[in-house]
Amino acid sequence: MLSTSSEAIIVFVIVCTVLILALMLFIALIVYQYQQKQFYYFKKIEEIKISHDNALLASHAEIQEQTFQNISREIHDNIGQKLTLSKLYLNLLDFNSVEKANMSVKNSVSLISEVIVDLSDISRGISSEIVLNDGLIHAIEYEMGQLEKSELFKLDFQIKGDSIFLDYNTELVLFRIVQESLNNIIKHAEAGNILIKLDYEESFLNLLIEDNGVGFNKEELHSKGAGLNNMTKRAMLMDGQFTISSELGVGTKVSVQIPLNEKTLKQSKSLL
Repeated sequence: MLSTSSEAIIVFVIVCTVLILALMLFIALIVYQYQQKQFYYFKKIEEIKISHDNALLASHAEIQEQTFQNISREIHDNIGQKLTLSKLYLNLLDFNSVEKANMSVKNSVSLISEVIVDLSDISRGISSEIVLNDGLIHAIEYEMGQLEKSELFKLDFQIKGDSIFLDYNTELVLFRIVQESLNNIIKHAEAGNILIKLDYEESFLNLLIEDNGVGFNKEELHSKGAGLNNMTKRAMLMDGQFTISSELGVGTKVSVQIPLNEKTLKQSKSLL
């Protein structure tokens, strides 16, 4: 009887030991699987972050390339002409006539002064510091002020809701979208009125750029390719949406909506 009880105890201990070992093995397996899933999760997050950063850098590179093209065009078409004309005035100085010489010098000085102002405007327009130091709203106001000097457009800038500071990269990308839209209006729209509107809602920021130009049809929309694709990609970098609508003889509307969340609101170091 005693032997039977001892055997039962031994069997019970062995069974309990096996169960405990199996339970420990099961727990270890669960912990291992959890760690593996956590590892792959953080790895995926890091890949997404790297992909986003690369996309943002690529977008900034595209922005810079377009900016350089705009600088080249402005220097060639505007500043170059003024300097050439100024040089012509100086080359044609008539030292036999003090009055004519003074007039030529005054004209040259006037043109060179305009060139200095133009270069200053270009510098501020292309520099990201205008967004960093003054914010998106002041940067847009400055851009529209420069456009207003041409006296070719009636400009309207509206702000709805309580404005807030966004992440620097977010404000810079939005500002470049505004610049590119205005550039397209100047080159193609033949518009007289331009409206830019910032609508700060509780969870979203809506940006609208509208003109009353010649517009275009859907077939032309696909042919406008690169510029619109760039703006679409820039909106996607901010988890936003980019839409454009146009009607012949009525005008064009460019709309960007971005969420106001930790990604777009936090203050971070620029990638530029």
